[in-house]
Amino acid sequence: MPGPDQISPTQRWRQQWPHADPSLDEPSIETGLTARQVVEIRKIPGAAGTVTNNLAALGVGRIDAVGLIGEDGQGYELMQGLSQTGVDVSGLIQLKDRFTPTYIKPMVRAASGEVELERIDIKNRAVTSKEVEHQLADALWSRLHPNMAHDPVNAIIIADQVSERNCGVITDHMQAVLGDMATKQPQVTFFADSRLRIGEFSSVIIKPNKFEAANAISNSHAGDVSLDQAMAFGRVLAARNGKTVFVTVGEDGILACTPTTVSHVPTFPAEGPVDIVGAGDSTTAGIVCALCAGASPAEAAFIGNLCAAVTIHKLGTTGTATPLELRSKLAAHLTV
Repeated sequence: MPGPDQISPTQRWRQQWPHADPSLDEPSIETGLTARQVVEIRKIPGAAGTVTNNLAALGVGRIDAVGLIGEDGQGYELMQGLSQTGVDVSGLIQLKDRFTPTYIKPMVRAASGEVELERIDIKNRAVTSKEVEHQLADALWSRLHPNMAHDPVNAIIIADQVSERNCGVITDHMQAVLGDMATKQPQVTFFADSRLRIGEFSSVIIKPNKFEAANAISNSHAGDVSLDQAMAFGRVLAARNGKTVFVTVGEDGILACTPTTVSHVPTFPAEGPVDIVGAGDSTTAGIVCALCAGASPAEAAFIGNLCAAVTIHKLGTTGTATPLELRSKLAAHLTV
């Protein structure tokens, strides 16, 4: 795995799991409603934070975070969580009028296990200002400055998980900025993952799942997406975007697509209980690290699958995969 690389994700989320013990429930004096008693709180960086966790576990030498957070407790805890894994948080812009995007998942302990209650989402629904967009662009350009030649950036990972258009880091303007950066900095791997707008990126490597690929081509697509359809969508996106497209196809693995070719890289068989939360982010980390180390798209897809094959067996958390775990998983697979 690459050692001294810098990789700069551009979107932050925070996840929090407060755990309540029903045996300690109390009636609220004011309302008469049940006051649940929290006995444990799990807090982790999510989304791009899951990517940085995986990059750190894989041994990436330097990881920079560039994004927006609020001047709030969630932002403070997010920076703490990122810093604990060695992430440089100097590129995080704190604003008084912004929330730190956070998923809060209340959990109740029961004899049968943990039960999740209604999730609480903290999002920003105001459009990101032009001034802040310029600050974000400057933060990225400064990391690509010629003066950084002694410690160059190898990749920029773009994590776009905000559903409300232009209300997060990856606005329409920032998409254009990133495309311009990718064109002017061909030695840097630009890699984007986007929940709703993967088809709008240009000049960067993209990683949609098969449904996102279908929607990027046609909003009218309905139903499942066959492997052949996913291959066709991947080739179209690769031709349109001018870069390799990695289409994830669930249990079928990954399709590494160019305008004219597709390499189908099967996943690893899963045995026992699995938890797929965060698997896509571990796949991203594995693919990007492999590309930075000189792997072909098919080889990078193989490493991405290998990372996911490790993390899906870490239940109840967005797991990470270390080089030792990857080697062990691969050795076990080869001896079957």
